[in-house]
Amino acid sequence: MKEYIYSRNAVYETLRAKRRQVFQLLLAEGANDRGRMAEIVTLAQQRKVPIQRVPRQRLDRIHEYHQGVVLEASGYPYRELDDILELARSRSELPFVLLLDTLNDPQNFGALIRTAEAVGVHGIVIPLARTVDVTPAVVNASSGASEHMLVAQANLVQAMEELKAADVWIVGLDQDGETVTTASGRSPLSGALGLVVGSEGEGMRSLVKKSCDIILKLPMRGQIESLNAAVAGSVALYLAYLARNK
Repeated sequence: MKEYIYSRNAVYETLRAKRRQVFQLLLAEGANDRGRMAEIVTLAQQRKVPIQRVPRQRLDRIHEYHQGVVLEASGYPYRELDDILELARSRSELPFVLLLDTLNDPQNFGALIRTAEAVGVHGIVIPLARTVDVTPAVVNASSGASEHMLVAQANLVQAMEELKAADVWIVGLDQDGETVTTASGRSPLSGALGLVVGSEGEGMRSLVKKSCDIILKLPMRGQIESLNAAVAGSVALYLAYLARNK
């Protein structure tokens, strides 16, 4: 299956990661070959990708926010949970895994992928159904971070049990949980960790929630009751990063 990756950062990272088969690079006529665009052209030439100059209207038909560049490539290369655990072993690190329960918004998914990649998450697990996949919109929202991240599709509860068998502590993020604290003592976000973030509106499904070792919530001092999934998940990922790197 082929798809069109759009926007400069997304196209650049797709070419740089070398995880997809690429078929052609489409550049808008008159686009400036400077900065990131020049780097894209160089990477495409190095990989011997055919480059076409096309009317901007043709790119507009693919996506309105193309930024003058579109890459025709193969579909997203999903991996297995074992690949994620093997990556942690190869780095001599305790596993750090993000599990997303039926997230539906591409912007939220992309933002979480970007944060996860930045803090050293070894991989992300998403359900087999009722969730957003790694689409071109998600690649764009992640600024191409998706191309450097291992993403596995699996039955979420089964994946959680597999992680537990590998001595990974499963922590769910929910408003009904205990407040995350930075007090002295071992943080539940340190060590081998699987962090579960629920969907935007409903949170975690009941069986997923029951399968967690502990449920935590972020401390809140303002008037609003909660943060959206991407913001809450990103904050928790950074708290885990700090706890794991004390």
